[in-house]
Amino acid sequence: MRKELAKSYSPKDFEDKIYAYWMDNHCFHAEVDRTKNPYTIVIPPPNITGQLHMGHALDETLQDILIRYRRMQGYCTLWLPGTDHASIATEAKIVEAMRKEGITKDDIGRDGFLKRAWAWKEQYGGRIVEQLKKLGSSCDWERERFTMDEGCNRAVREVFVRYYEEGLIYRGERIINWCPHCHTSISNAEVEFEEQDGFFWHLRYPLSDGSGYLELATTRPETLLGDTAVAVNPKDERYKQYVGKTVVLPLVGREIPVVADSYVDMEFGTGVVKITPAHDPNDFEVGRRHDLPVINVMTDDAKIIADYPKYAGMDRYEARKAIVADLEAGGYLIQVEPHAHNVGTCYRCGTTVEPRVSLQWFVKMEELAKPAIDVVRSGKIKFVPERFDKNYFNWMEDIRDWCISRQLWWGHQIPAFYCDDCGELVVTKEDTAVCPKCGKPMRQDPDTLDTWFSSALWPFSTLGWPDHTEELDYFYPTSTLVTGYDIITFWVSRMIVAGMAHMKEIPFDTVLIHGLVRDSQGRKMSKSLGNGIDPLEVIDQYGADALRFMLATGNAPGNDMRYMDEKVKASRNFANKLWNASRFIMMNLPEDYELTGLPESLTIEDKWILTRFNDLCKAVTENLDKFELGIAVSKLYDFIWDVYCDWYIELTKPRIMAGGATKESAQAVLVWVMQGMLKLLHPFMPFITEEIWQALTGGKTPIMLERYPEFDPALDYRADADAFEKVIAAISAIRNLRTSMNVPPSVKAKVCIETQDQELFRSCGMFFEKLAFASGVEVASGFTMEDAATAVTDACRIFIPMDELVDKEKELARLEKERAAVQKDLDFLGGKLNNQGFLAKAPAKLIEAEQAKLAKAKDKMEKIMQSIAGLKK
Repeated sequence: MRKELAKSYSPKDFEDKIYAYWMDNHCFHAEVDRTKNPYTIVIPPPNITGQLHMGHALDETLQDILIRYRRMQGYCTLWLPGTDHASIATEAKIVEAMRKEGITKDDIGRDGFLKRAWAWKEQYGGRIVEQLKKLGSSCDWERERFTMDEGCNRAVREVFVRYYEEGLIYRGERIINWCPHCHTSISNAEVEFEEQDGFFWHLRYPLSDGSGYLELATTRPETLLGDTAVAVNPKDERYKQYVGKTVVLPLVGREIPVVADSYVDMEFGTGVVKITPAHDPNDFEVGRRHDLPVINVMTDDAKIIADYPKYAGMDRYEARKAIVADLEAGGYLIQVEPHAHNVGTCYRCGTTVEPRVSLQWFVKMEELAKPAIDVVRSGKIKFVPERFDKNYFNWMEDIRDWCISRQLWWGHQIPAFYCDDCGELVVTKEDTAVCPKCGKPMRQDPDTLDTWFSSALWPFSTLGWPDHTEELDYFYPTSTLVTGYDIITFWVSRMIVAGMAHMKEIPFDTVLIHGLVRDSQGRKMSKSLGNGIDPLEVIDQYGADALRFMLATGNAPGNDMRYMDEKVKASRNFANKLWNASRFIMMNLPEDYELTGLPESLTIEDKWILTRFNDLCKAVTENLDKFELGIAVSKLYDFIWDVYCDWYIELTKPRIMAGGATKESAQAVLVWVMQGMLKLLHPFMPFITEEIWQALTGGKTPIMLERYPEFDPALDYRADADAFEKVIAAISAIRNLRTSMNVPPSVKAKVCIETQDQELFRSCGMFFEKLAFASGVEVASGFTMEDAATAVTDACRIFIPMDELVDKEKELARLEKERAAVQKDLDFLGGKLNNQGFLAKAPAKLIEAEQAKLAKAKDKMEKIMQSIAGLKK
């Protein structure tokens, strides 16, 4: 028994209910099925701190479109969901919550803190999952994973130990990026550069033999406390005599050598640079080459250490001011020059990072990167759009060793153990270790691993690796990775590296890159601008389908898009159009109606719609296969709104009114095409299509488990469809002509069609009467008519007697009245915009609005004058 659709489209009434129906029927669950080809997507795991934002909504919508499409094509589809522990972000949130309670990490210790962190995960981790469900995400929630669950933890330990045993992981003192706010090291990929206004401070460093001084410039005078040399280029004739001498470090009094190193650019500044190995990556390398001391002058929170009593405890910027003042007082400051330069900031909190030497764990990346570069270079992994492979190669071909240790408590603790008695180091997959030398219990390294270390294993750790599971064998490699261009270096590159290193196989074959969702003005959505749009509020107001359809509309891989409320409303209007069309069809069906197939006898308009639908199936499939989701959705919109609703339904109404066999055949084609449209549209608008499908079919099976429509050669009635397009074109021409002459639909007029396709147009006369408001239709090879309105198409010339369309005198009088009114507007607006006083005082937006009104009035006047001229002929 079919159910009735509600009178009005109200997504709130059925979206949650439909999702529950899918869940109850395990529609999203994937089991290994060797009779089918697998199609796998692993979700970019959102942070457990997360609140669904527009970036998530776009990301998940695109993935869901692809997974629903492939599911309906007959693939065994797995969309594997999960969340990320997000060590830095989550720890910062918990620390902030504790600060409000007056508690610190040290107050409760590591175990107490981790207890709180797991409680946080339980409280907030599921929140974003529920939000993803509101969006319609058809993930296999039975396989949901977390980057710190037991399986992922096993995989992380396995990889760490393997890398260590292969000599690819090492512990050493290196220059790293330190975030003074997050109190942890961060990798190069986690540093975002922004241009900041600063200065060059030109300084004198006196030669210790009293023979003069060397001039150099620095952007960071506070780091001079840690200088251990000054350097010149060995080819620089200006300074050859100074190499090997020493200078006296201003304010500190320490003698430091003058060294020659090719790192120094002779053309830049004075050609002399200060070398601070502990606080600059380039200086660190110079220091290693010349065996210079490494002197760290800052604490973890970027304050000057106690070794320099005058500045001890000062923040680095406070110390800068004090040091510059002292340099000036001591005669060391020559000049200050404004200078804009790129400064690295922490991608999480935005704090300027501090390069500093630190004892950390690193992964040697050069050898690991080679196979990962090769698989993209050879095309085994494709970026869509292709241009984004440049981002990938730029990062991978200049890759540095990856600092993987973090000074945090929340995360995968590094599986390395130290013996405090004999200094032995053991790396093991076990939870505890006993010293193999002295038998004493060992202390585990307190640091945790970079979040991206575990995320890099996501495509295979979630399928059971390191065990050789059936799921891993079947679903890996995964198929398409959908992600933003902002994490190609963070995540995409590292998954490819890990896949090649541990699975000896690519983790996915395609990386579909999408852009950002910006606000209506093209600005990035941010808290500081207050221009963020909450997807849940949009869903509550317009429904998930409208939001999804809007996000897909106009979407092109790799390009940013703008969120506009008008676009969501337009998407909701589209859903409403589909709803009303479905209701109309169902209202005219018998209670027990069941579609058994297409009728044997088809009219020309039936063959036209079936051919157009057939073409649509082919086009949409091709677009989806090429990831042209925005083009596919545009074609669906045009077909459903224009071709099916505005044309075919109207074409069938006389047959439905007539009853009998012609009504039954029209109903069969209407229902058949409607069912096909619902299937094509389902990946984009899953809720409304399921609700209508259930009503239309009696709910035998979920639409998402139906077969996606394909091009059928048997339904290609090309000649008939092309012929009927001529009729459509003629009707459109008549409508446009009547509109241009302001003829209301109630005024019927005779239509004379001059054409060589006389049989075609005679057989379609009823359509001209119904859709072109014809009082009668005459078809011939030629007409001689004076005083007739005419329209021309490729297939015919159309004549409509003027006296049947309008009363000339009355129409001229009406147009003259309208012309006078528009002229008043033109005079008023023209005067206003020629008034220099108005132009000087009025806001730009108001001037633009008045200019738009003037342009509109001019356009209207042009049309009125054309109509007057036409009537006076």
